[in-house]
Amino acid sequence: MNGRATTPPEQWQTERAELLERAALWQERALAAEALVTVLDVEVKRLPGLVAEINALQQQYRQQAEVMTAMKAELDALKRQVFGRKSEKMPPVEQELRRRDKTPRDRTAEQARRKENREAKAALEAERIDHQVDRHGPACPECGRDRGQFNPVGDGRQTVVFEYVPARFIRREHWQQVLACPCGEHMEVATGPVKLGDGGGNYGPGFVSHVMVSRAWDAFPFNRMERQFARLGISIARATMVDLFHRYARDLEPLVSLIFAKIAAADVVLADETPHKMQEKRETGEPGRGYMWVFIGGDLIGYRFSPSRSGQTPRDVLGGTTGTLVVDAYTGYHSVTGPEQRARAACMAHVRRKFFDALQNTGDAQRALDFILELYRIEHEAKELGVARRPEHLTMRRARSGPIMGQFHDWLVANQNAYPPKGAMGNAIAHALKNWPALNEFLKSEQVPLDNNRSERGLRIVALSRKNSLTIGHDEAGENLARVLTLCATCQAASVNPQEYLADVLLRVQLWPADRLEDLLPANWQALKNAGQLPPINA
Repeated sequence: MNGRATTPPEQWQTERAELLERAALWQERALAAEALVTVLDVEVKRLPGLVAEINALQQQYRQQAEVMTAMKAELDALKRQVFGRKSEKMPPVEQELRRRDKTPRDRTAEQARRKENREAKAALEAERIDHQVDRHGPACPECGRDRGQFNPVGDGRQTVVFEYVPARFIRREHWQQVLACPCGEHMEVATGPVKLGDGGGNYGPGFVSHVMVSRAWDAFPFNRMERQFARLGISIARATMVDLFHRYARDLEPLVSLIFAKIAAADVVLADETPHKMQEKRETGEPGRGYMWVFIGGDLIGYRFSPSRSGQTPRDVLGGTTGTLVVDAYTGYHSVTGPEQRARAACMAHVRRKFFDALQNTGDAQRALDFILELYRIEHEAKELGVARRPEHLTMRRARSGPIMGQFHDWLVANQNAYPPKGAMGNAIAHALKNWPALNEFLKSEQVPLDNNRSERGLRIVALSRKNSLTIGHDEAGENLARVLTLCATCQAASVNPQEYLADVLLRVQLWPADRLEDLLPANWQALKNAGQLPPINA
């Protein structure tokens, strides 16, 4: 024995087995770690793509948030327009000016209207109805005299009541004298009445003009007219009125074409358009949609119907003309605006409306509204001074409106990146900057209005017709409606009674010389009528 400790074989075997087991475990862990490293390496390589995907999702979320913000602002604006209290709706410029200036309302125009109304009432046909005292009543309580001994006091006591006498139909019987020569070989028949169209029919021009004005200018549907006439005891089928309307509306085309020719020659033209549902289906089988356009040049107002909203309609009306076209931002008018064409003037009322909608989300929009209100204040002062649309008006614009537009532009540029681009405020600023050159056109001519409100007002009757009649039957019906609207609107602009005008012109236009057609335009017709220079219909 050398004294060294020895390990029993059993113990050695046990330790060896433990070491082998540990080695296997570490080897397994090493393989797992190697696999993990491989997986991590793959994930690390994917990391840039994941980061890009996350960034894209974040950008998509921001865009959707902006869209939702814009939709919410639009929904809020529609709710205010339809359901909101009067204080929540955009006030007219005149009302806003009075509120800001705290000045009493100008009563001059209102007093003039009241005076005109009093004069019109005084000129009405008077019907005197006498009410007699009952002579057999009680005697005088003071002296006991019988009422039969009472004396009249002046003309008595007057009470005025304005009554409405319902319209009525009359049957006009035209009897043409027939003379025979004693020789029995020849006869002469008196000239008969001039009738509508080719041979006419049994309805006179007064009735046809009433149907036309009621349907087009009063937006009165044919079915309601049918019930109205039935209350008068006369049954006139709806189909008969539809046929009369369209048959004789086509006869007005020469006058309508002349009006559009004069509008196209005007230096400043205003235009707008609105959709209208059609009863006739398109080739796709779906209910059709047409568009009613309005073009205004001076005191002439023309309506044009088209089956689409393309730029073909402005091109048909204003193609090849120069001057200024006052419209909204719709691209369909680009076909007639540009170099060597018409300059496009934008509408400040559209800008004001967008900032008013944004005011519900941020008070900063009030600054833009203040700039715009100052521009309208200058226009209002020009009207009060009686210099509107005169050279003095342009001088006022350049001296006062020009600097305001400069300040407004500086404010827009300074704030264009401060709001989400698709939000109400961002959209309002972007709209103003995008249309800025067109918004400044009013500084070049006193004839260019600050906004396009006049043409928008011209489409109100179309909106009312759309609400009452729902649809237009077909394209030709839309064209006929536009013809009658053109003459009725031009009549109103010239202070001419459209029903009286059409009743006369429907007969004259058939035989009127083409070189004197301008005499039948509403203003000229009224002047000739007042001067007693309109020849008799039979002449």
